[in-house]
Amino acid sequence: MLFLITACVVPSFLIAFLSTGLMRRLAPRWGLMDQPAARKVHVTPTPLGGGIGIWLGVVIPIAAAQAAAWFLLRKGETGWLPPDIAQHLEGVLYRSDMMWAILLGGTVLSVMGLFDDWRNLPWQPRLFIQILVACILVAVGVRATVFVEAPWFGAALTALWILGLTNSFNFLDNMDGLSAGIGLIVAVLFATIMLAFTSEPRWLVGGGLLVLAGALAGFLCHNRPPARIFMGDTGSYFIGLLLASFTVLGTFYEYGRTSTHVMLAPLCVLAVPLYDTASVLVIRLSQGRSPFHADKSHFSHRLVELGLSKPAAVLTIYLVTLTTGLCGLLLYQVETWMAAGIIMLLVGCLLAIIAILETAGRRQRNSS
Repeated sequence: MLFLITACVVPSFLIAFLSTGLMRRLAPRWGLMDQPAARKVHVTPTPLGGGIGIWLGVVIPIAAAQAAAWFLLRKGETGWLPPDIAQHLEGVLYRSDMMWAILLGGTVLSVMGLFDDWRNLPWQPRLFIQILVACILVAVGVRATVFVEAPWFGAALTALWILGLTNSFNFLDNMDGLSAGIGLIVAVLFATIMLAFTSEPRWLVGGGLLVLAGALAGFLCHNRPPARIFMGDTGSYFIGLLLASFTVLGTFYEYGRTSTHVMLAPLCVLAVPLYDTASVLVIRLSQGRSPFHADKSHFSHRLVELGLSKPAAVLTIYLVTLTTGLCGLLLYQVETWMAAGIIMLLVGCLLAIIAILETAGRRQRNSS
């Protein structure tokens, strides 16, 4: 495990850290600057394009690992590797096509996001490309069955899951360190499940999640408050697509080994991004506004309205994410649906308390 963490996290961290630092200097020359506006919280022009650093921090280590695995297997020189990893190299390469399909889909969305950061694309073509990428990934095998025999049901649900999470992390990218920090927590929690809570480690998905975690940590060195660069849509779309796809590709339920309620683990780990997206859509639609119109109605903004500073709001969301994520890990420690129901009720109660506090704070602010 130590070998895997070192091999996955350290290279991705260094590549993302260095390339994001380079983008801080190149972005102003390329016109990639995020200007202050009424719907934004930053007050000084800030470079965009940090998502390129995240992309490089993920793609380069995975490409290098795939090339190294292919070379070692071809030469038969795997004796120096830990036995648990060496015996799974062929399986990792066998499923590498799926990994590269996901990375290609993420790259398409990153390029679209980069163009949007540069020229502000309308929401219609962005949504069309997202739907197209999600459908292609489902068609090549990134899909869940959720215990329903009809193939179309799992395919449709998976496409909606990919589409929803891709936009959820784009929605979360509204304060310094928020989207990347939540992505880091989520990636580590899912990697823990894949490598430590299943009967056999899921090396491909777990390793990919650790690579993503390392890249996000490297980027956060530049994005922590006060941020010196933003990831932009280039990074947020990429993070959302990867996490959505990895949660589908990873096997949470194991026939005869775990109870079916562990399928709820992704809902716990991703409760905060899903809550933020759902609450923002409800607020916008209830006010008669377009759900695609950017504003300051996000979870983080509502916490600031309650009187928290921006860093305190981000830290609060980190802690809520960690709490609901740990509930997801607890699902693997209980054996009955009743116990799982109590854990899910705990997550629901936590989000309900937050919603009540936010609503009360907003009403008091509007009336004063």
